[in-house]
Amino acid sequence: MGENPFEGIKGFFFDLDGVLVQNGETITGAVETLNILRDKEIPFRILTNRTTRSRESLYKYLCERNFSVQKTEIFSAPQAAVHFLRHQENPKCCLVMREDAKRDFSEFIQTDKDPDFVIMGDIAESWNFPILNSIFNKLMKGARLVALHKGRFWKEQGELHMDIGVFVTGLEYITGKEALVMGKPSPDFFMMALEDINLASCEVAMLGDDIVSDIGGAQEIGIKGVLCLSGKYSREHDHHYDIKPDITLPSIAEIKNYI
Repeated sequence: MGENPFEGIKGFFFDLDGVLVQNGETITGAVETLNILRDKEIPFRILTNRTTRSRESLYKYLCERNFSVQKTEIFSAPQAAVHFLRHQENPKCCLVMREDAKRDFSEFIQTDKDPDFVIMGDIAESWNFPILNSIFNKLMKGARLVALHKGRFWKEQGELHMDIGVFVTGLEYITGKEALVMGKPSPDFFMMALEDINLASCEVAMLGDDIVSDIGGAQEIGIKGVLCLSGKYSREHDHHYDIKPDITLPSIAEIKNYI
């Protein structure tokens, strides 16, 4: 079989969309792969920038697709924001996200009037000028923008969809204030997951389909970046990024050949 590209790897991080599921359907071999890891007692975590669902909903979503996971093995961008807010003093938060995702923030004061933080997730087709202008004014009055992620786009049913990174970047531009980004590719997000899995960065491989958020973000702190071609990655769209994956695989199913 030749040299094992996963030599020394003791644990795995997996992106959700494009690695475990695509278009709402389980990717072939994904369930089997996680079961093999479980049987071999190889730890893993699911790292996702999904901001439209609470962790409880993500857990149910995965269980419905026959994945054997625990809630604590799911690291979402909202969970990183909750971790951050718990270290603030009685933070008042304006939540710009879907109702289900707001469930993860129930312990905090929620207000639309003079918040300390604007926590910004995805609201899909509900984005409009009044909402963005309202966020802009809150930031200009002193609120801090906490972006659950700064994603570029995602792929569904063969079609690309613009993600919230365009709005986060626009708000940074017009306010002159940098957003605090919670999800991938934030080094803090990956560090939190490393701390939880109790492994060094050189002992973990990150499988993802986003060359910037997954591969670049992981490599920045020494995690091996494994590009999966089962998701949205396209050489046509991503060739201009100066990021080279350590390993490229057709899908998650391939790693069973090396573990």
